[in-house]
Amino acid sequence: MATWSCRFLLLRGTGVISLRAAAESPVQSLGCVRTVKTTTWFEEHLTEDNQRYMRKSIAQEFRKQTAEKLNPLKDEPWPRNEWTEGSRRVGLVAVKLGMAPVWTKTGERFPVTMLQVQDCHVLKHLSKEEYDGDTAALIVGGKNVSPFQRSEKQLEMFRNAGVPPKQKVTVFKVTDNALIKPGTPIYAAHFRPGQYVDVTAKSIGKGFQGVMKRWGFKGQPATHGQTKTHRRPGASGPGGDPAKVFKGKKMPGRMGNTYITAFGLKIWRVNTTYNVLYVHGSVPGHRNCLLKVRDTVMPTRSSTLLNPPFPTYFTEEEVDLDEDLYDDDLFVHTEPSITLT
Repeated sequence: MATWSCRFLLLRGTGVISLRAAAESPVQSLGCVRTVKTTTWFEEHLTEDNQRYMRKSIAQEFRKQTAEKLNPLKDEPWPRNEWTEGSRRVGLVAVKLGMAPVWTKTGERFPVTMLQVQDCHVLKHLSKEEYDGDTAALIVGGKNVSPFQRSEKQLEMFRNAGVPPKQKVTVFKVTDNALIKPGTPIYAAHFRPGQYVDVTAKSIGKGFQGVMKRWGFKGQPATHGQTKTHRRPGASGPGGDPAKVFKGKKMPGRMGNTYITAFGLKIWRVNTTYNVLYVHGSVPGHRNCLLKVRDTVMPTRSSTLLNPPFPTYFTEEEVDLDEDLYDDDLFVHTEPSITLT
C-alpha cells in the first residue's frame, strides 16, 4: 500500500537546495513526494471471486508440480545403500493436530499426540565440506506456502528441487549411506510403530512471568507479617561474599517461545492414508505448529526395528502397505474386545 507524505522542497532555479540555504534565498515552490512504505500483495486490488480463483489456480499448479516430481529417483537414481547399525536417517517436518487417548491390550490408557506430515520434501543436499566438515546434511521443507512469503534465494532452492515453496525449512544430519536426492517426498511411513523419535518445536510463549509460574517456586508465607511479597522470589544474592548474583539464577523473565526437544517418544500408530503419526505423550508447541521429527538419539530408547525403511519409504516399493499400522501392544478398536468360547 502506497502512502503520500509531503516534503517541502526549496527550489532555486532548476536545482534543489537544503533548508539551511533557505534563509539566504526566497522560497519559490513547494512539492509533494510519493513514498512507498509497504509492498503490494498480488490479491490486494482484486475482487473476492478473483482472489478465490487465484488461490485455487496456485494450489492446482503446486499439486501438479509436486505430482510431476513425485519420485525423482526414476529419472536419475542416486546410489541406494543398505541399513547398517549406526546409520542416521533423515527426519521430517510435521504439523501438530492435537491429542487423543489410546488403549493397550491390557487396558492401560496412554495419551498420544497426532502429527500429520504435509507436503514434506527433501530440498537440498549439503556435503561435509558445505555443512560443518564432519557430517553431511539434508535440507527438508514441509507444508506448502505462497511464493510471496519466501525470498528470491529460497525460491531458487525450491525451483532446483522441483517442489513448491515450503513454510518451514530445517536441516537434518545424515550419514553418507542415507543420502536422498532433492525432490524426494517423505511420508509418515518413514517411521514405523514401535520406534522411538525425538520431536523438536518452539514452545508456547507465555510472556513475562514470575518465579512461581516460571520455575515453580513455593512463594512466601501468606500471613505472619508478609506484605506484598507473597509471590516474590525473596533474596537473590549470596551475602557479602562474593556479593553478587550468580549467572543462571532462577528469576522472573520471559517464559516459553524457545525450541524444546522431547526425547524418546514411542510411536503407537501410523496412518499411511492421511500421513498421521500417533506419538506417545505431549510434544512442544501449540496446535497447528510445525515441528521436526527424527530418530531418537537416546541409547536406552533405540529403535526396536532393526531394519527401518532406508533411506526412506518409497510408495513404489511397498504398494501393499496397510492403511493403519499398529504397535503389537496397542488395542485396535475394529477388533472385538470380548471373545466367547
